[in-house]
Parts: sequence; C-alpha cells; structure tokens
Amino acid sequence: MSRSHSLRFDLGTAHQSLYAYTGGTAHRPEQPYLIFIHGVLNDHSVWALQSRYFAHHGWNVLALDLPGHCRSSGPAPASVQEAAETIAALVAQLPAGSPVALTGHSFGSLIALEAASQLGKRIGQLALLGTAAPMKVAPSLLQSSLQEPEKALHFVNVFSRNTLAPPPSTLGPGTWPYGMGIALGRRVLHSNAQENVFYKGFKACDDYTNGAQAMAKVEARTVIISGAYDQMTPAKAAQPLVQAARDAQRDLHCVTIAAGHNMMTEAPDATLQALRQFLSV
Repeated sequence: MSRSHSLRFDLGTAHQSLYAYTGGTAHRPEQPYLIFIHGVLNDHSVWALQSRYFAHHGWNVLALDLPGHCRSSGPAPASVQEAAETIAALVAQLPAGSPVALTGHSFGSLIALEAASQLGKRIGQLALLGTAAPMKVAPSLLQSSLQEPEKALHFVNVFSRNTLAPPPSTLGPGTWPYGMGIALGRRVLHSNAQENVFYKGFKACDDYTNGAQAMAKVEARTVIISGAYDQMTPAKAAQPLVQAARDAQRDLHCVTIAAGHNMMTEAPDATLQALRQFLSV
C-alpha cells in the first residue's frame, strides 16, 4: 500500500478545506479513526510524536489544522460550537461503520467535547488534555492577544510549561520546547492575514459555557489528562466536567502526569503512555 502523509477534506462551506496529517501511513479500511484537535495558535504538528505512534499502531490518524490555521482554508472558528460542527462534518465523510475517537488539547479539548456530545454513539472514545470548564482567559491576556500578540505569545509559552529548559532526552539533543512554541505560534499567527486567530481562539474559549452540559450528553468512554504543574488549565479546573460525567454515570477516567499545559512536547512519553493505556482498552 502506498504511503500518504496527509489528506484534504472539502467541507463544502465557506470555501473550507481541512488539512489532516496522517502520521505517515495510508489509511486501512479495517482500522478505527483517531482525530487529533489542537489548541489556540497551534496546528497539527503539536501532535507529531503521538500521531505518528498511533498511525503505526493500528489507527487511521487525522491530525488537523483547524479552519483558518496554516494548511486549512476558510475562516477560523468563532466559537467552540462552530469548530465542533467542522469536526462533525469531517466525521460524516468517514466510513459509516468505522469507530472514531477524538483527542483534543486545551481549546481542542472543548471542541472535541462539544463534537462528541453532538455525535453520540458515533464517537467511541474521547480524550481531553489540558481541559477546563469554563476555560476563562484572563482579560489582560485576551486583550494582549489582540493588541500585542507577541507579548501574549511569550506569556503563554512561559506559563504553558513546567520548565523552560527540560532535559535533552525529552525531545532529543538540541531541542528547545519554549523556542519551538514561540516559532510555531508566530507561524500560525502569520498564516492567516485576514484575521487574528490568536484572539479569535482565546475568545471562543472564554465564551464557551456549555462544558458540563456537553459532558452529560457524551456517550463515549472518556479520559481527562491533566498536567500536575499546569498553570493555564490546572487539574482542579476540570472538576465541573468530572462531576457532570459522574452525575450522568459516564465511563470517565482521570490521569495526571508530571507536566505543564503543553504536555505533548514537554512530556511526550508520559502523554503517549496515558493515551495508549486509554485507547488500547
């Protein structure tokens, strides 16, 4: 079978074309689908290590660029609900009988949650990383993302990590997660000259109030993965989701790993292990 590194989906609205990284493998009809959804001012590449692993271990991977971000066209989503509709449109294009799992980080976790609540049994597994309900953004940071995005980018990258200089073994010698985060943020911000995707994403997070109600409707097995040192969305901020799941008697698992908010790059092995244990069941 030939190898495919990416796919593109025409969603048919607002000239929207969605880019998805496949992890370097061609999709197989007998395998389930695993959709990765990134957070504010990120793209599919924040899932590079995790998406490649699952692509080579039995999953059809789709690591997305959200609309208006980097390789995906169309306007950036103005709300979590709007972004969730994009996910629903994508899922509708997948083979009808194939199992689907959603994995989202930060803003992406809210999108995954909302989409899962709308899609019911179509979503079998749901992983929420660095999540919170509500996911309020400090007014000063919200304003900075609009008027002084470089200042806001620095602030987010400082507070999204447990350390600015993790051990070389984290991502291999010569890597610098803080510098990588700054570079990625600048690239994503400048990928869309029509609108400020930084502010628009933060505003969508800040406005979303449907988290607990969405969790009560989710039918998928769910895991919440929190960073023990997360200053952006600390584990306690996910408690309304935990309580909503328990009240609805949902199948919920909670995992805490030694990481800050940007756990996929700061603690890629621990993040992968938590996902592997959940998705392998």
